[in-house]
Amino acid sequence: MCPTVTVSVSYRHARAAIDWLAETFGFERHAVYPGPGDTILHAELTLGTGMIMIGTLPERGTFYGDLVRMPDEVGGYCTQSINLVVPDPDAVCGRAKAAGAVIVSDIEDKPYGGRGFSCRDPEGHLWHVGSYDPWAMKE
Repeated sequence: MCPTVTVSVSYRHARAAIDWLAETFGFERHAVYPGPGDTILHAELTLGTGMIMIGTLPERGTFYGDLVRMPDEVGGYCTQSINLVVPDPDAVCGRAKAAGAVIVSDIEDKPYGGRGFSCRDPEGHLWHVGSYDPWAMKE
């Protein structure tokens, strides 16, 4: 199956975020298009059959820059979060803790199935990581 929805996330330090996401969650670089200075115009990172798009936070006064705020600009709140399905959430949780993620819900068995945890990345975006696969056939 080819996903028809792809999440896009802005970062102040997109190049560092790409490295962090690859080392911590296991994303692979599908495409990275650098911008001026140390910016990233657009990047595509894959994890299994999923993909996220990453870019440097646009400047205020631009169309997208006037629409997007970082979690630290709105009291740490997020209006969306990203869910990752991984085969070994305990290992990913260990890497996330070692990489400085803020764990907001520690690794646990979930009442709906699977095992998982939730954390914030270095720029405050909220991630849910676990083994529960909503696409798996249910008995």
